[in-house]
Amino acid sequence: MKIGEVVALVTGGASGLGEATALEMVRAGAKVVITDIDAAKGEALAAAHADRMAFARADVTSEEDIRAAIRKTVDRFGKINAAVNCAGVPDAGKIFGKKGPLPLASFNKVVQINLVGTLNVIRLAVEQMVQNAPNEEGEKGVIVNTASIAAFDGQIGQAAYAASKGGIVGMTLPIARECADYGIRVATVAPGLFDTPLMAGMPAAVKQSMAEGVPFPRRLGRPAEFAGMVMYILENAMLNGCCIRLDGALRMPPR
Repeated sequence: MKIGEVVALVTGGASGLGEATALEMVRAGAKVVITDIDAAKGEALAAAHADRMAFARADVTSEEDIRAAIRKTVDRFGKINAAVNCAGVPDAGKIFGKKGPLPLASFNKVVQINLVGTLNVIRLAVEQMVQNAPNEEGEKGVIVNTASIAAFDGQIGQAAYAASKGGIVGMTLPIARECADYGIRVATVAPGLFDTPLMAGMPAAVKQSMAEGVPFPRRLGRPAEFAGMVMYILENAMLNGCCIRLDGALRMPPR
C-alpha cells in the first residue's frame, strides 16, 4: 500500500502511540481521522493538520460511535483503507489483594476496551473496506492492532491487561485468514516499554530503572518507532496474520 493513497482511522489518536502514528501518516502524505474520548486534545491535534486530519470523538466499545467515525472518514476523504487500533487502558490489580478478590468490573472494563473495542473497530472497518476497489496487489485495506509484550510476559497484577492483549494476539491470525478472501491484511504490533503519557506520572528514577531493564537499546521505546513499524506494515504486503514484538529484546520478569 502506498502511503500517499492511505486513508486511515486511528483510534486512541489524541496521544501516545496513536498520536505518533497519526502524525507520521500525515507527514508521509496519508489522510487520517483520529478518534479518542479526549475531545479537547483530539480537536486541537486535528485543527493543527486540518488539510489531512479530522477528529471524531468515539468510544471504541460503541458500535454507534465507530460507525459514525468511519462515516466521517469516508465523507471527508472518500474512503477508508487502513485502521490502526491504539486505544487501550491499563488497570493493575491482583487476583487476590489486600481488599479481596479482583473486582469483575475492573477486569471487564479492561477487556471491553482493549479487546472488544479492537474487535468492534475491525469488524466495522472491514465492512466498509470490502467496498474499496483493489490496488495492483488485490489489496483493499490493512488493519493494524496494538497488543503488548504483556500478552506473552504478563506480570503479577496484569491479569486483565495481559488477557486483553493476549486476546488481540490470538484473534489476529483467524481474522487475517478470513479477511484474505476480501483482500484485507491484518497484523498486530506488541510494543514493550514505551515513553508515552501513561509513563508520564512515574518518578524519573522508576522510569530509568525500567529503561535499564531493556537489553538493547537500553532505553524506553519512542512513539515514533512504533509509528514507523505501523508504516512498514502498511507498505509491506507480505506482513499478514502476524504479531511483531517491538521491545528491544525485553522479557518482563514476574514483578
